[in-house]
Amino acid sequence: MKVAIITGASVGIGSAAAQTFRNEGFSVFNLARRECTIDGVTSIFCDLSNQASIDAACDTLKEALPDCSEATLIHNASQMKKDSVDNCSSDSLNQVMATNVVAVNSLNQHLLPLMPASSSILYIGSTLSEKAVPGSFSYVISKHAQLGMMRATCQDLMGSGLHTAMICPGFTDTEMLRTHLGTDPAIEAGVAAMNSFNRLIEPEEIAELIRWAHHNPVINGAVLHANLGQKES
Repeated sequence: MKVAIITGASVGIGSAAAQTFRNEGFSVFNLARRECTIDGVTSIFCDLSNQASIDAACDTLKEALPDCSEATLIHNASQMKKDSVDNCSSDSLNQVMATNVVAVNSLNQHLLPLMPASSSILYIGSTLSEKAVPGSFSYVISKHAQLGMMRATCQDLMGSGLHTAMICPGFTDTEMLRTHLGTDPAIEAGVAAMNSFNRLIEPEEIAELIRWAHHNPVINGAVLHANLGQKES
């Protein structure tokens, strides 16, 4: 049995990845507060900001993993707030880091011992994993932290048969992006114009890269940019 575990597979990139792996015959598990509506995907309730919820979800998953021949753990879910260095309280920063960084570590600690050789741990980052823009202070910090975690994961798992990578999407047409940008068509057009193809990226395009990254361990430790050629600011 082949297993794909995806956080936040209810919508957007996570949902597209769930469909892609289902099409390949994987048993797909969605860890999220909302269900995934794709046929055949098993949704396990998981509040990534709550350690007890993560522990309970992983207890359920552990019943499936011992029988799998390969697995991919896809850290996709993220929390994104509009904030800046002068208005981000430490409590607010802690909330974002709990979901975007600490939860990732908790899942790794639970599930890594059960993942056989030929498995992958894939981090879904952002162009903001390596740069910053105004108004996304806590998100930028968390995505930089995820990048460091991916690189450390690569080094610590040397010789295990597991590989890792970070996929960094550009502006992708997701619920999270639209919530962040609002509903102004002019803003959306301006964002779309920031890449060479003058459009938002489709979640399915990122899902295909995630699928490819799982099957190709040669990219172990790599940062894979998926942004249609973003203009330098």
